[in-house]
Amino acid sequence: MSTAAGSQPPTEGAPQTDADHGRARRGPVPMIVYGLVAALVVGWALTASVRSAHSGQDLRANLTLIAPAGAGGGWDTFTRELQAAMRAQKVVNNAQVVNIPGAGGTIGLGKYSTMDGQADTLLTSGTVMVGAIALNDSPVTLEDVRPIARISEEYDVIVVPADSPYQSIDDLIADWTQDPKAFPWTGGSAGGLDHLIVADLALKNDIGPDEVTYIPKSGGAEAIQVLTSGGARAAVSGYNEFADQIEAGRMRGLAIVSPEPVEGIDMPTLVDQGYDVAMTNWRGLLAPAGITDEQFAELEQIVSETVQTPEWKDAMERNKWADVFLVGPELEDFLVEDTAQIEALVEELGL
Repeated sequence: MSTAAGSQPPTEGAPQTDADHGRARRGPVPMIVYGLVAALVVGWALTASVRSAHSGQDLRANLTLIAPAGAGGGWDTFTRELQAAMRAQKVVNNAQVVNIPGAGGTIGLGKYSTMDGQADTLLTSGTVMVGAIALNDSPVTLEDVRPIARISEEYDVIVVPADSPYQSIDDLIADWTQDPKAFPWTGGSAGGLDHLIVADLALKNDIGPDEVTYIPKSGGAEAIQVLTSGGARAAVSGYNEFADQIEAGRMRGLAIVSPEPVEGIDMPTLVDQGYDVAMTNWRGLLAPAGITDEQFAELEQIVSETVQTPEWKDAMERNKWADVFLVGPELEDFLVEDTAQIEALVEELGL
């Protein structure tokens, strides 16, 4: 599968970053790369944040939430909504958010794996990170941290500009199959959910992975820029990232990538239109390795209280997120199954 370069050259050695958007390349990434890139991205802000929060005593006094992506995307929105809910109900007195963008969240995960025992720092994770780990053969995986909870789930949508000739997904597929390489798509990180959806849709329409042109971006905001500038013909990302554009009439939604129609979203599913592609984008939180069982239990309680607040329930409704809260052994089983499915898809698609 080919990935078209964005407006800036890549700055990393192996995986493609959300900030630089070069071509994704497979292969393990030395840990030194994670450390150097994360340090450049985060710099003094993260160091000061973690040092001020890390007292090792009261986790409800200070908590740092790391969003492993740039500002404005799905992970950032999710993390800041959690922060707002924690603050509003005093679940945590001082909750702060730090962004570490890059490589579908694996830059943030790599940096996080060095924070052994720092119980007052949590990392947002989800489907995109699982896909990026598989795509980049990341030396750091979810087995190197302690997952706390799966919290929410949302679905991607396929959109085109309002002046696009494509009135339906059938129109788009018919044109795409004529000359796949000349039909650029855009969406989130290489190896992330958006990318996998395009790849799976190609597979279901007899388009080889190496024929797909995909321009990876850090999220919906940058994908919109590529789409409106004519750099891509269609985009895939979370519904919430395109909702304003669709409601304003600047974008046309052709399909929602969900198993069934979603209440409150007036858009047919790919499945209902004859294309057997349905994937979910879950998000949750991770704790670092090396913390005590007591600290882990306290963090799980903090998260459980946060998702019960009226502020979080309002965020779920506003963002059209589904409640899929899961902790404990059931979460561990889910992650094993989800990782296996995504790894199998990445292998099948030749990514």
